[in-house]
Amino acid sequence: LVCPHSPFPVRSCCSYSTLRAWLPILSWLPRYNLKWLQMDVLAGITVGLTAVPQALAYAEIAGLPVQYGLYSAIMGGFIYTLLGTSKDVTLGPTAIMSLLCFSVVGGQPHRAVLLSCLCGLIQATMALLRLGFLLDFISFPVIKGFTCAAAVTIGFGQVKNILGLKGIPHEFSLAVYYTFYKIPEARIGDVVLGLLCLGVLVMLLFMKATLGSDDSPPYSRVARKLVWAVATSQYLCPAWVLLFFVQGFGGGLAVIPLMGLLESIAIAKAFASQNGYRIDANQELLAIGVTNIMGSFVSAYPVTGSFGRTAVNSQTGVCTPAGGIVTSAIVLLSLAFLMPAFYYIPKASLAAVIICAVAPMVDYRIVTKMWRIRKLDLLPFVVTFLTSFWQVQYGIIAGVAVSGALLLYNVARPQIKMWDHGMLVMEPSSGLSFPATEYLSHIIHTQALQAFPPRSVVLDCHHVSTIDYTVITELRDLLAQFKLRNVQLIFSRLQPSVLEVLLAADLQALRYTDSVEAALQLESENLTD
Repeated sequence: LVCPHSPFPVRSCCSYSTLRAWLPILSWLPRYNLKWLQMDVLAGITVGLTAVPQALAYAEIAGLPVQYGLYSAIMGGFIYTLLGTSKDVTLGPTAIMSLLCFSVVGGQPHRAVLLSCLCGLIQATMALLRLGFLLDFISFPVIKGFTCAAAVTIGFGQVKNILGLKGIPHEFSLAVYYTFYKIPEARIGDVVLGLLCLGVLVMLLFMKATLGSDDSPPYSRVARKLVWAVATSQYLCPAWVLLFFVQGFGGGLAVIPLMGLLESIAIAKAFASQNGYRIDANQELLAIGVTNIMGSFVSAYPVTGSFGRTAVNSQTGVCTPAGGIVTSAIVLLSLAFLMPAFYYIPKASLAAVIICAVAPMVDYRIVTKMWRIRKLDLLPFVVTFLTSFWQVQYGIIAGVAVSGALLLYNVARPQIKMWDHGMLVMEPSSGLSFPATEYLSHIIHTQALQAFPPRSVVLDCHHVSTIDYTVITELRDLLAQFKLRNVQLIFSRLQPSVLEVLLAADLQALRYTDSVEAALQLESENLTD
C-alpha cells in the first residue's frame, strides 16, 4: 500500500489496513448494529454471572485473597474487545493458571501482580517478534498430561476445604497423606455444606445436558440459555446474597507465559473452527500480553482464555468481542457493591465450585486412544503427568524435553527403505539434516561399501527437500569411498533446490538421474562396458 500524499513510492506503515490488523475492532465496529448489541449484552451478562464466582474460586487456588480473582477478571473484556480476533474468547483467571501462579509466587499478592506484568511483557514481545510458532513444540500428549495432573492436584487440594481440615501442606504427596490422616478431625458442618453444593452442581449440570439433548422438550431459546448459564456458571455460593522481586520466579517465568498463550490460542482455534471464522495467532498473543500488562495495574495475576466461559459466550450467541465489556462491567459492579458479602463465602462452597470446574479436565480416555494410535506418545504424557505432581512447571518442561528428544530421534534416525535390484536402492523416508548424516553413512557402509564385493547404491532422494553443509561434507566423503572401491553412488529424483545445492558444492564424481530406473540402466551400461 502506498501513501497517496507522499511523493515517494514508499510503502505506508500507517495505512488503514495496517491499523486494522493491529486493532481488529476496526474490522467489525463499522458494521455494528442493534441486533449484535442485544446478543452481546445477553452473552456478556451470562458470562459475567459465570466469571464472578469462578474468579473467587480460582483466587483460592492461587493462594490469594478472593478479591484478587475479581481484579484479574477486569481487564480481559476491555482489552480483548480492542485487540482480539475471536468473537467467543473470554480472558480471565483459570484453574491451571491459578495453580501455576501459586507454584511460583506461593500466595504472595505483590509477587503475583509482578508476575502478571512480566508475563505480559514476555507475551507481547513474542507477538511483536512473531514467535507464536514456539507453541508448536508443546505436543498434545504433554498438554493432556499436564491438564490431567493439574486437575487431580487442584481437585484433591480442595478436599481439605470440603472436610474443613486445617494445617494441610500444599505439596501434593504430603497433602494426600495428611488429608487422610486428619479425616477424624473433619467438621460436620463443612462436610454437609460441601457435599450439598457438589450434589446441586452435579444436578444442574445434568439438567443442562438433558435440556441440550436432541430429544428434549421444545423449551424456549431464552429459557434454555438461562438454564445453561446457571448450570455452567456454578454460581452456588453465598455471593449471591522489579528485579529484586524477579529473583525466585525460576522456570515459572518461562512456563506461565507459554502455557497462557497455549491455552488461549487452543481455545480460540477450537471455537473459530466450530463457528466458521479464522483467528490471527500472533494478534491473540498481543491481546493476552497487553491484558496481563494492564491487569498488573489493577492488582491482577496472570490470566488466559477460559474454556468454560468461552463456551458460555459462544452458546449464548455472542456476535462480537464487545460482550467482554459487559462481562467486565459486571465484575466491576461486584467489586463495588458485593465485596463485603464475599467475606462470608464458606470455603466448602468454593471448593465444590472448583472441583466441578476441573473434573472434566481428567480425560482418562486419552490413554487408550494414544495406546491405539502411537504407543510412544504415552512416554511424554506419563512423564508430564507424574512430574507435575512434584512441581507443576517442571512437569511441562520435562514433557517438552521428552517430546523434543523423540522428535530429534526421528530426525537423527530417519527410516531408510532398501531394495535389491542388482544394485542397492535406498530411499530415506524423510529429509536429511546434519543429525542424520552419521546414521546414513553407517547404513551405506555396512550394506554396500563393506560388503564383498562392494556394491553400487542408488540414493532415491525424492523425499529430501533440504540439505545442509554437514550432509554435503559426508556425501563428499562417501563419493570418494565409492570411487576408491570402483563402485558408484548415484542420486535419483533430486528436487531442484537440492540439486542446486549439490551442483554448487562441486562434488567430484557426482552422478544423478531423473528416476530410479534410469539409475539402474546407467549401472547396467557400466557393467557391460
